[in-house]
Amino acid sequence: MLNESELSQLCRQLSLSKQAQLVIEGIRKSPPARRVRSAAGNVSVRYPSRKMGMVIQAESHKVELARIYEMEYDDKVLEYYDQPPAIKLTYQAKSGRPITAVHTPDFFVIQRDSIGWEELKTEEGLRQQAEDKPHRYVQGENGHWCCPPGERYAGQWGLYYHVRSSAEINWVLQRNLIFLEDYLHDETPRVKEAVAQAVRSLVARTPGIKLDELLKYAKPASSDDIYALIATEQLYVNIGIVPLAEAERMPVFINEEIARAYAVMVETTSQRLGGAPRPVEVAIGAMVTWDGKPWMVANTGETTITLVAGKEGFVELPHATFETLVRQSKIIGGGEQARPGISPEAKDLLTRASVEELQEANRRAEIVRAALAGQSIDSTIPKRRVYYWVSRYRQAEQRHGYGYLGLLRRHYQKGNRTRKLPASTLAMMDQFIEANYETVKQKNRREVYGEFVLECQQHGILPPSYKRFAQAIRKRAGYKQTEKRQGKRAAEQQRPFYWELERSTPRHGDRPFEIGHIDHTELDVELVCPRTGHTLGRPWATFLTDAFSRRLLAVYVTFDPPSYRSCMMVLRECVRRHGRLPQFIVVDGGAEFQGVYFETLLALYGCAKKKRPSARPRFGSVCERLFGTSNTEFIHNLAGNTQMMVNVRQVTKSVNPKEHAVWTLGRLHVRLCEWAYEVYDTIEQPALGQSPRAEFALGLMQSGTRPQQLIPYDENFKMMTLPTTSKGKAMVQPNHGVKINYIYYWSDAFRNPEVEKTRVDIRYDPFDAGLAYAYVDGRWVRCISEHYAIFKGRSEREIKLASAALRKKYQRHAQQFTLTAKQLADFITSVEAEEILLTQRLRDTSNKEVLVKLSGDQSNGNCDQVAVGLATDEHAEHIKLAENAPTRDEINDQDHLEVYGEY
Repeated sequence: MLNESELSQLCRQLSLSKQAQLVIEGIRKSPPARRVRSAAGNVSVRYPSRKMGMVIQAESHKVELARIYEMEYDDKVLEYYDQPPAIKLTYQAKSGRPITAVHTPDFFVIQRDSIGWEELKTEEGLRQQAEDKPHRYVQGENGHWCCPPGERYAGQWGLYYHVRSSAEINWVLQRNLIFLEDYLHDETPRVKEAVAQAVRSLVARTPGIKLDELLKYAKPASSDDIYALIATEQLYVNIGIVPLAEAERMPVFINEEIARAYAVMVETTSQRLGGAPRPVEVAIGAMVTWDGKPWMVANTGETTITLVAGKEGFVELPHATFETLVRQSKIIGGGEQARPGISPEAKDLLTRASVEELQEANRRAEIVRAALAGQSIDSTIPKRRVYYWVSRYRQAEQRHGYGYLGLLRRHYQKGNRTRKLPASTLAMMDQFIEANYETVKQKNRREVYGEFVLECQQHGILPPSYKRFAQAIRKRAGYKQTEKRQGKRAAEQQRPFYWELERSTPRHGDRPFEIGHIDHTELDVELVCPRTGHTLGRPWATFLTDAFSRRLLAVYVTFDPPSYRSCMMVLRECVRRHGRLPQFIVVDGGAEFQGVYFETLLALYGCAKKKRPSARPRFGSVCERLFGTSNTEFIHNLAGNTQMMVNVRQVTKSVNPKEHAVWTLGRLHVRLCEWAYEVYDTIEQPALGQSPRAEFALGLMQSGTRPQQLIPYDENFKMMTLPTTSKGKAMVQPNHGVKINYIYYWSDAFRNPEVEKTRVDIRYDPFDAGLAYAYVDGRWVRCISEHYAIFKGRSEREIKLASAALRKKYQRHAQQFTLTAKQLADFITSVEAEEILLTQRLRDTSNKEVLVKLSGDQSNGNCDQVAVGLATDEHAEHIKLAENAPTRDEINDQDHLEVYGEY
């Protein structure tokens, strides 16, 4: 980022005034004007920018995130800020009256040659806005959009205002930037010179070698070495044309000059041979060239591909033969140059034909070809029928260029398909259904039909039958009709599936650890306390799923409802098992995913957070399906499962799941992990064609293991998974220590006079209120609660329950009541608290037994020692971190964080 002198020098180079420089400095120092939201179908993103050293917001992963990636890796862009302070735009409304709008642009960008604001919208949104606000958004002759009032505002400072459309985005480039992002950073290991030279020599000998072949034959280079060479421009690929994930299509060159020369050579050769070769498209109606003649794909079956030409008739090629001819360049794409392209009508004939109709057309084509060649034909076929087929063949050849189309039977055209009802009845019926049936009153069909008949009689119009009226309603069924009758949430079930993030992101990502989903579900089983046998209720499971391979990366089970603790623990489990985190974490709108603890942890380790739209469950269909699978394949086979509780009125005491519950949280966690990591992981998935584990391994082999992204599972990482307060710091009070959540914590390190009355970074253990940690003199030190004997082993949730009950007790005696640690400790030890805390105490004990396994500490079950998986030896009071351990200020910009508050 620029310092003050560098900014002043840039402003002088751009001939900007002092006032303009003050405007720029004010924007640089301002926090984001607003926090972006996921609303009407958009997926908001929080991207940890290495260039900016802070989290940058994107309102949509389709438009704003694409621009972030462009700016992040564009050397011309020096700084960029999301959601800068609002500006005023003055323009004329459609009616002509003047309007002044307060508007927050998406980004403020400082580049080497210009500075200004940028607004990003979808192409469809801009067209709609241009209709509603023709004086605010204007499309120029070159197709680019502009905002005249924005340009006028920016022009007074000598700055720019640009409107960018989604139509300008190169999605292939975006996909490749995401794929290569792990190799574009300074910490990427350098490729050994001998290995790099071997790879470059291979590419130099075979210019244009496909990436998949290079990955296969470039030994001893690994896939990580090759992608690192591409990222550092030691090898050249055109990342704006072909996705790197489609390695079989990506040519690799030693440099850009060789690539251009190769392209010119291919183009010259193809012109000499009569046209550039095109990719072969295997779809009905597609054109290919075989042995210099144009053929049309008539059918793509499971075992063969049917090609049709003019007088040559048709031919069926097995898939293997067709692929061999394509590899040998004997079949190439195109064919339109030799023959006019297939008409829409002809293509429609092919797409409408069924498999049986195509088989019959193939049989007829053999007979017609024999008749035209003067060969003998089967005597059982009437000659008149053969003459008819030949006539149809010649007519289709003259009309469409392909006689084969005349041999299709076209059953779909049979029958009288004209509408019988008058146009006035049809028009009135559609209007009546929309106005009377598709309303929140949700009238039934018969009632609306009776009203429609009366309406027809009053206007002298022929009414339809009830059957025809019901058919008209069914034809209009779908998302829009359900939304009008039952609302948007009910209509969501009829919206098409959103497999991930549409075209801007591949369906399931390009590789393992690119996209991970986190979500929670309450398991359908009752659990008991391991000591008393009392029923403790149903547990919650948190899953972290790899979208590419459908593999369960981590599982965490607890009695607590979804919270930031569950999120932190499932991320910790992922690092413990795999040593890394996904590049993107997709979550829903739950409060546990919006907290500063969770977002800070993701930002620290370079994970971008994508938030699914609210009330849009199908955006998380991959994770939701796993919840159903875990219940049906595992949970529903356990004693005490709650399947029958769907019909709770039919449940008697003898069959009540609570009477049959035998599983404890610890045992369930072990078995659920065994099912997730060993059973589900090794079962073939129909969507993948192999098991998640095999798909995961294959993906890592092709896309690289990316060792630079490994996260050590050490005390430093464990400390980062602990929460802190909203401010992140606390004042060291002499003889008292630091105050965290109404409780004072003390360490001997606070006796240092230089430490007293200073603010230090703090973290606390959500599973043990007796302990906390403070960052003093470059190390984390353990702090003991002032009432350690009472708070020892008690969870944050247990403390909150006690404090809530205590507040309720005193609310009648004082309007303002300050909670102190002593009062809280006294209340926890009193009889009044027993009933409130007993169940939570039992649940916390079970939760900590699970944490023993997650932390890998099987030696003892002391809740003090296993609560956070940290070393708690009495002789080791201090936990030293690495010398370059980041402070909170280095994790993120403090002002940027505090805008959002604590959840």
